[in-house]
Amino acid sequence: MRYWDLLLFKPSESPISFILRISLGITLISTGRSHLTHSREEFQAQVPTWLPLDPDFVVVTSGIVEIILGVSLIFIFKYKVIVGLLTAGFFIAIFPGNISQYVNGIDAFGLNTDRDRFLRLFFQPVFVIWALLGTGFFEAWRNYKNPSILS
Repeated sequence: MRYWDLLLFKPSESPISFILRISLGITLISTGRSHLTHSREEFQAQVPTWLPLDPDFVVVTSGIVEIILGVSLIFIFKYKVIVGLLTAGFFIAIFPGNISQYVNGIDAFGLNTDRDRFLRLFFQPVFVIWALLGTGFFEAWRNYKNPSILS
């Protein structure tokens, strides 16, 4: 079995995974929209200072990516495992921004204490798991590891 078989596997979708997938899609579209509008400056505060890119460019780009991922989660269900992996990867890629906000003590989004900023760090793995659970990645991985299930 090839690796892309894992990505193209079409897991069954329970009502719970459907709700997880659609709700994450809606959340990403909403968050992406806020990157481009009313929360743009607050998102800029999360861009790590060591990143050699203009913070506004990073915020706008990540907002567009969030909207694309959100729409993909809702409408491209044929490739939901791939979209789930991309979404999980996105959440991992933006994690340094959350770390930077904590390490540098930057106030944004109501995270105005070190404690609040520290606790926020634990939500990123929740988003990664949410993306993988809602798109059937774990079922696809289980079936990839046991190819006899696919026969």
